[in-house]
Amino acid sequence: MSGRSEDGSQRRRSRSRRACRCPPCRRCSTGEAVSLRKPAARLRHCSTSTTTSAGWVGSRSRPDSIDLVFDGLDTPWVLEVLGGVEDGLRGSGRAVVVTGDHSDPAAAKAWLENLSVRPSDGVIMAVTELTDRQRSQLDSLGLPFVVIDPVGQLDPNVMSVGAANYTGGLAATEHLLSLGHRRIAMIGGPPHMLFSRARNDAYRSALLNAGIPIDPELITTGDCRTEDGYRPGNPAICAARTATAIFAASDQQATGVYDAARDYGLSIPDDLSVVGFDDLPSASWLRPRLTTVRQPIRAMAATATDMLLKRIDADGPSSSRVELATQLIVRESTRSVAEASRV
Repeated sequence: MSGRSEDGSQRRRSRSRRACRCPPCRRCSTGEAVSLRKPAARLRHCSTSTTTSAGWVGSRSRPDSIDLVFDGLDTPWVLEVLGGVEDGLRGSGRAVVVTGDHSDPAAAKAWLENLSVRPSDGVIMAVTELTDRQRSQLDSLGLPFVVIDPVGQLDPNVMSVGAANYTGGLAATEHLLSLGHRRIAMIGGPPHMLFSRARNDAYRSALLNAGIPIDPELITTGDCRTEDGYRPGNPAICAARTATAIFAASDQQATGVYDAARDYGLSIPDDLSVVGFDDLPSASWLRPRLTTVRQPIRAMAATATDMLLKRIDADGPSSSRVELATQLIVRESTRSVAEASRV
């Protein structure tokens, strides 16, 4: 090949690296990930694809981006995580490549194959399962990674960031007990997820500590989405005719409870007290404003990013597991049984 041809090829590859930090794919026509130094458009979504550009091959020696992986991008929780990652990356000069369909095995496989032919400094996995095979492949690529709110029990050596879910669930249930509620329903999250089990266990412990037996008819589970609280025939909602309070394992579920209560002709908090979990911005928009457990999602994402950057810079964090505190935020969606009876 002539020297002129080689120079042209190098210029094309250089332009490709400047314009795009992720390969073109089916859902993102440009495949562009914008540097955080461009304030107008800091984050761009790109799904995984096996399609690659020749300009990426062999360019792993100059990575200046990290990967952020979700199971899906259709929840408000995702926006909080994105904001936290942005906070953590500010000033680092790195871009972020977002993948939002990791729950699909084929997409997860394609993403890993994609990582082998393009630059990446490391990976943040947010509430998505890390399999042994995926961990092995990340290790073989020499990529450090951090897990936010792990789905299952992780190896102690895997860096992770979570929240005090048990403490938060205990605070939520004890708050309702302190208001005189004794028939308290619960809408939990997916039983296989650690955070969901912790919140459910806390609910049960608080009731048992108060001498109140567990009533299975008052407990249901879901996917932490709005429809969990609104689903027809939902045991927790049906029980609301005899229960006086509901603890929902997410703010989205609590939002569904608001809709269901309105359909049942129940007033919150006069007829039914409601507590959520997360303290998403929407919790303050509901009327009445939602009492909820604040989970520091943005801070969790920022902490995970900081841990990853330190590992990338060979200045690893002192701990592989960080757990941030939760806090009960009391607003207008809960009321004492005595006050409610006077309304």
